[in-house]
Amino acid sequence: MNNEILDRLASTLEARKQADPQTSYVAKLYHKGLDAILKKVAEEAAETIMAAKDGVREKIIYETADLWFHSLVLLAQQGIHPDEILNELARREGLSGIVEKAGRGKELQ
Repeated sequence: MNNEILDRLASTLEARKQADPQTSYVAKLYHKGLDAILKKVAEEAAETIMAAKDGVREKIIYETADLWFHSLVLLAQQGIHPDEILNELARREGLSGIVEKAGRGKELQ
């Protein structure tokens, strides 16, 4: 079910690339460009951090959903499907973070 949600969101976000920025929040972000999307991701990351510091479970869930959503907007803008991220997470499963980081090329460290 969770992959279905990501697939539906990815399809919707892709469709919003053709939508009118006057009628779609996501289309407006795309229209404003990468810097606006990055700013929104950073804002949502900060709000997620503040929610975690507050320790209120519902706020953490709400803000993390906003962060994930805006991260998906960024991925769509960059032409990356969520499955590519899920595949990378699957590749890393069971792999020590220290080992994984040591195996990266310098450009990814």
